[in-house]
Amino acid sequence: MPRTTMLRLLPPLLLAAAAMPPSAMAQSHSSLAPQDGSKADGHWTGRGELGLALSRGNTDSESFIGKFDVAYSNALRKYAFGASGQYATTNGEESARRYELHGSSGFRLGPRSYVYASLRNERDDFATYEYQWTATSGFGYDAIRSERQRLFFELGPGYRFAKDQDVRVHHNQAIARGLADWNFKLTDTASLVDSVLVESGSDNTFARNLFGVQVAVSKGLQMKVGLETRYNSHVGAGISNTDNLTTVNLVYDFK
Repeated sequence: MPRTTMLRLLPPLLLAAAAMPPSAMAQSHSSLAPQDGSKADGHWTGRGELGLALSRGNTDSESFIGKFDVAYSNALRKYAFGASGQYATTNGEESARRYELHGSSGFRLGPRSYVYASLRNERDDFATYEYQWTATSGFGYDAIRSERQRLFFELGPGYRFAKDQDVRVHHNQAIARGLADWNFKLTDTASLVDSVLVESGSDNTFARNLFGVQVAVSKGLQMKVGLETRYNSHVGAGISNTDNLTTVNLVYDFK
């Protein structure tokens, strides 16, 4: 698909994602979502993270990362938006620069099921793809929703716009998207979170797993140790298929 056609399609996709009432947003929003949906109806919640990351994979470096997420929920609707970024230098030279923006909107069909539309943009100056846009919609289901544990799944079709690094080569294709997101409360102050996102097309399959252990240190403030694993089935010469990012972050929750 020509680039001009891609650009003409983006505004309608953005409007479609914003027009539908929302779903729980993927990966980073599991900990923002209430364990009991009735508790946070009609309320905005948010989270900010800042920390040091140790990257092993395509680059071996020390880096800084930041994340910010907000979510809104009521009896029928959910909205979730967020941004994240990583920046690193090695021996005084830039070695990593990546950011991501994402948003989700959906409508509940029943106590546990919903339909959603989502949009994600990722840009990475040190990967095979300079940028990737993905627009998807589909069906979601809250498999477990209790005071202690939450697990939901999302599955649906979509479309991806991607560009190779430093060359005018585009990969625009239909994809299938799947998401599994889990949050488990170990104690009153500690919890486990894990999220798996897969976006698969004919040119490339992208998969990401986010695992973390969170411990409260004061009201609204937590310490989080996490491991992010990223996989691309198609990569350029000299680039590893898998990247691992270990993080230690301070997390602040607000309502």
